[in-house]
Amino acid sequence: MRVLLVGAGRWGANHLRVLREVGAAVWVADPAPERRAWAIAQGVDPARVAGDFRAALGAVDAVDVVTPADSHAGIVEASLGAGRHCFVEKPLALTAAQGRRLAALAAAAGRVLQVGHILRFHPVTAVLRRALAAGDIGAVRFATARFSGLKRPRTDVGITHTDAIHHFDLFAHLLDRPATGVTAVQRDFLGRGLDDFSVTLVDYGGVPVLVEADYFVPGPVRECVIAGERGSLAADYGAFTVTRFRGEHRRLSGRAWDAVETGTEPLPVGTDEPLRLELECFADACAGRRPCPAPAEDGIAALEIVEAAATAARLRRTISLNEARTLP
Repeated sequence: MRVLLVGAGRWGANHLRVLREVGAAVWVADPAPERRAWAIAQGVDPARVAGDFRAALGAVDAVDVVTPADSHAGIVEASLGAGRHCFVEKPLALTAAQGRRLAALAAAAGRVLQVGHILRFHPVTAVLRRALAAGDIGAVRFATARFSGLKRPRTDVGITHTDAIHHFDLFAHLLDRPATGVTAVQRDFLGRGLDDFSVTLVDYGGVPVLVEADYFVPGPVRECVIAGERGSLAADYGAFTVTRFRGEHRRLSGRAWDAVETGTEPLPVGTDEPLRLELECFADACAGRRPCPAPAEDGIAALEIVEAAATAARLRRTISLNEARTLP
């Protein structure tokens, strides 16, 4: 497949490496001369390197967008308009409304529009899904998740938009149900006009999930815990580990309960690179070998949670997703 990589920054460099590893013919577009020079130094044919992505659209089958979030909608719209399949890093767009427009354009063009919700493709997620499907911990009661660590803040969107969104999509995927309500606290400690700390409680049809994201604590931290009736699953995405804790509460008499632990077990986790799995799935979807595994509609759902969280934080109350869609 002939792929145009738009954006050759830090994460774009990983895309370039993986695209070449899976055998794609790669073009690169980046407005920064130093990034174009870097791509050429990596062995990309200078004739396949451009400052404006539009100059290369006619030469490729698909476009891989790895640029700041505020540029996603324009690049994807132009690429779909040229009849190209699109992979776009999360978030799909700045707003859910933009995302809906892009989804409609992709459907009208009959092209794949895949969103880069990479945790879906992580080997840890595959283990969690199998354990949940097997009922290893019984019915899920609640979950907690953290995506944090001291790092340079992004300048295009806030922490909820760029980091918490990973877990918003992950739990929709793990629990196989949409979000119905949101409560949130957001802070702008650095005074940039963008949140750099957020705590969001998302109700996935009766299962509350608490998601924390920030730029300040030691890290990186990429983890979640899922608590069920008969135990819990603790996952560390950075370490590629999942541990199953077996245990439950048993009533003794009256209001007295006992906590009974029955064992701890590390579950085997694969070591495949999530980005490689993600881009291989995109190539398969473009070739018609499988459905798109992270379609635009799922990217829109994650953006709706982001927007609901911002509204809930501003209003200082819980709001439903239906209500959030009607509020400014």
